[in-house]
Amino acid sequence: MPIAAQGMLLTSMDVDPLHEAELNRWYDREHIEERVAIDGFLEARRYVAHEGKPKYLSLYSTETFDVLDSPAYRKALASQTEWSKANIARFENMIRGVARITLSRGTGRGAVLGIIRLRPPGGGADKLRDATREQFDPSKLDGVISMHLLENDPALSKPLTSDAAKADPGAGDWFVLIDATDVGAVPAAAARFAGNAAFKPLIVTSGIYRLLWDLAKSDLPRR
Repeated sequence: MPIAAQGMLLTSMDVDPLHEAELNRWYDREHIEERVAIDGFLEARRYVAHEGKPKYLSLYSTETFDVLDSPAYRKALASQTEWSKANIARFENMIRGVARITLSRGTGRGAVLGIIRLRPPGGGADKLRDATREQFDPSKLDGVISMHLLENDPALSKPLTSDAAKADPGAGDWFVLIDATDVGAVPAAAARFAGNAAFKPLIVTSGIYRLLWDLAKSDLPRR
């Protein structure tokens, strides 16, 4: 399994250009390291959009799905630094998915990430998962390293901003992740979904993101 994890937190947002440099500084100097240090978190990756919205995207891998509702993680959410609170308050168009990794094929991670957001039909999860499995064969796609399916938990997938109280029809959405070596490699893999009559009505959004940087637990300074 290319992702040594069972759970993943996905966050994505825009920010006013006035505060963009500060947001990036916060991610680079505090937030990513702080999250990876939580018990059960394995790795974090941060991206910027090549094509698609919101502009920024982060992925946090966890040993198990339960880590994303663990006392350690809930304590971190309840103990945000003032720097964190200031930046989170500036998030716009935030997406926050707390997900299980239910399919994963290939080996390794790419410098580019294709992402397709799917909205499963009511009662059709098993059928959709089986159909998705049939499209997951990165070995036949040049430049595609691995592919993964994330299934959001609708109860936990709430933004951290003031929008959290609003009804969110997309809280239970799924995400197909396409790890690739170059932006030119993503369209062929994405076409397996966008060009497929079974998937096309379920697609909410899609995009291509470039890796900014990543951090693994083993990269953290020893304490």
